[in-house]
Amino acid sequence: MTPQVGILVVSHSAPLAEAAVALAQEVATGPLRLAVAAGVDDPEHPFGTDPTAVLAAVEALDSPAGVLVLMDLGSAVLSAELAVELLPEDVQGRVRLSAAPLVEGLVAAAVQAAAGADLDRVAREAEAGLAGKRMHLGSDRPDATPAPPVAVSPDGTGRVGEWVVGPAHGLHARPAARLASILTGLDVQATATNSTAGRGPVDASSTSLLVGLGLVHGHTLRLQVSGPEADAALEAVTALAADNFGDPVGGDTPPPDTAPTTHADDILPGDDHADDGPVLHGRRAAGGLALGPAVRAGDLPRTAPPVPDGPVDAATEHRRLAEALAEAGAGLAATQARVAAHDPAAAEILQAHRALLTDPALTGPATDAIDRGAAAATAWWEAVDAVAATWAGLEDPHLAARVDDIRAVGAEVLAHLVDTVADDDLPEGVLVADTLLPTDAARLDPDRTTGVVLAAGSPTAHAALLLAARGIPTVVGVGARAQHIEAGTCLLVDADRGVVVLDPTPSAQAHARDTIAARAVALADQRAAAQQPARTRDGTVVAVAANVGIAADADRAAVEGADGVGLLRTELRFVDRDAPPDEEEQVAAYTAVCAALPGRHVVMRTLDVGGDKPLAYLPLPQEDNPFLGLRGLRVGLDRPELLATQLRAAVRVAAHHPLQVMVPMASTVEELRRARSLLDAQVEAVAAAGHPVPDRVAFGAMVEVPALALHIDAVVEVVDFLSVGTNDLTQYVLAAERGNPHVSHLADPLDPAVLRLLRQVTDVAAPAEVPVAVCGDLAADRTATALLLGLGVGELSVPPPMVGPVKAAVREVDLPTARQLAESALRQPSAAAVRALLPT
Repeated sequence: MTPQVGILVVSHSAPLAEAAVALAQEVATGPLRLAVAAGVDDPEHPFGTDPTAVLAAVEALDSPAGVLVLMDLGSAVLSAELAVELLPEDVQGRVRLSAAPLVEGLVAAAVQAAAGADLDRVAREAEAGLAGKRMHLGSDRPDATPAPPVAVSPDGTGRVGEWVVGPAHGLHARPAARLASILTGLDVQATATNSTAGRGPVDASSTSLLVGLGLVHGHTLRLQVSGPEADAALEAVTALAADNFGDPVGGDTPPPDTAPTTHADDILPGDDHADDGPVLHGRRAAGGLALGPAVRAGDLPRTAPPVPDGPVDAATEHRRLAEALAEAGAGLAATQARVAAHDPAAAEILQAHRALLTDPALTGPATDAIDRGAAAATAWWEAVDAVAATWAGLEDPHLAARVDDIRAVGAEVLAHLVDTVADDDLPEGVLVADTLLPTDAARLDPDRTTGVVLAAGSPTAHAALLLAARGIPTVVGVGARAQHIEAGTCLLVDADRGVVVLDPTPSAQAHARDTIAARAVALADQRAAAQQPARTRDGTVVAVAANVGIAADADRAAVEGADGVGLLRTELRFVDRDAPPDEEEQVAAYTAVCAALPGRHVVMRTLDVGGDKPLAYLPLPQEDNPFLGLRGLRVGLDRPELLATQLRAAVRVAAHHPLQVMVPMASTVEELRRARSLLDAQVEAVAAAGHPVPDRVAFGAMVEVPALALHIDAVVEVVDFLSVGTNDLTQYVLAAERGNPHVSHLADPLDPAVLRLLRQVTDVAAPAEVPVAVCGDLAADRTATALLLGLGVGELSVPPPMVGPVKAAVREVDLPTARQLAESALRQPSAAAVRALLPT
């Protein structure tokens, strides 16, 4: 007997989940494999979700048929994602997280599962669960103009319907995905034709083939539908067309080739670029200035990989492609969930991309090619190339520009199959994309890709951090308007201000070129002088160290002139693996970093993971607010064997190099005493094992929790040094999560409240002869260098490319004047007022 797809309901409310399951069982025509993971075991506060319960439920439901997971909202999504990450890889590939509405999606999925449908069909049916309601109620937009079919009539082979295409930009990827989703969710066979242009017929369940019809605004879409649910299909499509195929309606309908809709009138008051041209506003992810032609994400040069030598095993290649499609889908789903709350339009783009992963026009030819002996990567990319060529040949420029969508999806899958980007083939200009894979960010060459503009994303996302490390000016979060930027459009990226100017005036371009050239000369001079100590004008030496993660980063830091490593992020050794690194592996890793900077201090931060940064082999409880939960030093003290192994490795390296140990996320003096005692115990253990040990291992703490700053009198009796992590300290002081776009504007490290805590730390630490460094993002802000030194900071730790510029900024500081600046800043009412005091 063929196994049945299992369905799991993850909800904050157990009664709600049980009622939804009861409804689904009532509607379905056969037995079901259903489970619930809902609520938490707390009688006073029963609402919540528990990833361990989700994990157990998935394991109970698992079978070769797979498991569909439906979630209600918020932490239910996060709990489900975490549970899937904890599953074995083979099981992960059989689990599908669905963005479908909980009740409607569950009922629709249950009907299909009871009928024996496979996981793909059950998932598609769930995501189409609202079709009937929308069909009955019509458009939910009060200003939508219904577009009834031109004709719906019986035909010799089924039913036929025709509709006028209403969306301003035609049937591009998103509306096409909606149409294909409806048809694949019903028991029908459907073909589509562009009656106006005479293109088709094509399989209407394929998003890519629908886009390939070139259906622009005003064209007529003709569907020929047969099968048991033909009438229901035409009714659902009629409702979709009445809703303008899901695209916004209202006001004048622009022609498909209209230029970007953001104009000078949209510019915020006082914006320095108000007269330069149309402007998009986003957020600074990596500072700097860039000017160049727009390069769409789909233009990232990728070539089909070579066919492996000898015959390939078709079964293996089919499995590899299926796994890559699933991994790409999971990644897109996770990104979509993160951006949905603050940028629904960008989330819609990602939803359309996800639909392409199951598009038969892509998967069918790829599967056929594998059957003919092709490797999975070759087969997939040939299918992507074929569809992209069709889209690129469309007459309508907006639809042709959607070739980015197909190539972006192709790249997501290809990244999981094989690395196909040649370093000498990278794009020249300003890269424009919806999102960017960290792997692609790492490959970009700053000499060729001069800037990056992303529709979605966060300044703290992995890709953004990689772009900052490579010194590529980057603006994120400009919204779905980024999709309107045509390839070749001249862009001026003022990343420091989070501004992108489209088609800047000749004078603005000339000014930008002069500024970029002047900065390049200054940067070259700064790097040339970076090997020398940084002295203030009054002769005070200030150490400028580097934040690194691996030995290659340390090599770069040495080249850039770093005086040491102020922050070695050791967690990079612990992620993406099934077990933690052992003592020997850690000794080798920390030794390699120290060897890159011989004789210079290296501050090793112990493992900084927790609820917001989980590890597969370190199950932690579900937390409503992981930033206030079990993370950093709290994890180390809770799992002392993990921390002890890391400390033993540090002791062994410190016997030969000036390695220091620093603990993150400490809140109390007692935590610091326990950590120091554990370090002392490991010194004894290493000596007992016959290894050399240092006379003393310097012990320090990150100042990230306000309580630690307020306990500073007692803290300085336990530690040898302190390093202020301004990123976390700021979000805790201002109760504003730095990754949350709704409140991230509040999380400004220049807020006087943050500065006052910093001053309190330095005032107490200085007479106790405990050095204070800053290793957060504020340390790399050259406009804040004088302020930080004036507050008493003695070391700045920055990304390696910023060592030279920050040393140059130090050399411009006069300490007595800087102290006056600090006193003035502490009296200001806001971060904006402080910023107004700083040099530009």
